[in-house]
Amino acid sequence: MQYEYEINELAKEDSWRMFRIIGELVEGFDLLSDIAPAVSIYGSARIKPEDELYQKTEEIARQLGDMGFSIITGGGPGVMEAANKGARKAGVKSIGLNINLPEEQTGNIYTTQSQTFHHFFVRKVMLVKYASAFIIMPGGLGTLDELMEVLNLMQTYKIKPFPVVLYDLAYWQGLLDWLRDSTLAKGYISEKDLGLLRVCDSPEEITEAVSKWYQKHELIGRQAV
Repeated sequence: MQYEYEINELAKEDSWRMFRIIGELVEGFDLLSDIAPAVSIYGSARIKPEDELYQKTEEIARQLGDMGFSIITGGGPGVMEAANKGARKAGVKSIGLNINLPEEQTGNIYTTQSQTFHHFFVRKVMLVKYASAFIIMPGGLGTLDELMEVLNLMQTYKIKPFPVVLYDLAYWQGLLDWLRDSTLAKGYISEKDLGLLRVCDSPEEITEAVSKWYQKHELIGRQAV
């Protein structure tokens, strides 16, 4: 009897969870529906304002903002804070999509619009859905997860092949070598999949890469999905 009770309680909890998920999606759609064109910037939450990577991220976001892009981040510290700060300097919409974690991730002070999510996958949808370029700064497991998800969505034609730009070749070289020498060599991905990636070593290279792509495709303002 105890087992049946626990199963019934779990079913009730799942039913309410569904409504919470729908609520997060609706709130996200309402928040982000008018921000295009926008760029999502990913990277480590652990860097400090005095770090060079923080300063480079801030400059990248400022330059993209000067081009007319809103900036979307995960809303936390580190790279996310730097990108939102750069967006504020450019005077564009600075979006922070935070997440509730066991060890609380504090939202940064540089967002102009924000939402806090309970479910990671809903937050991921929002980080991708309204972006029309993706800048991947050095980071850890979360950054790698988000990079691979964006690439997989493009590989499977679930979103359009917008620019995916890795910053700092020295940081990403090992991953790129592994993808080519192991994953591609075994036929698990194609050369076309690797072609989705661009690598840049300066803020100017990133803004030039994004600008050239949009001039070629004339897609300014279109969202990813």
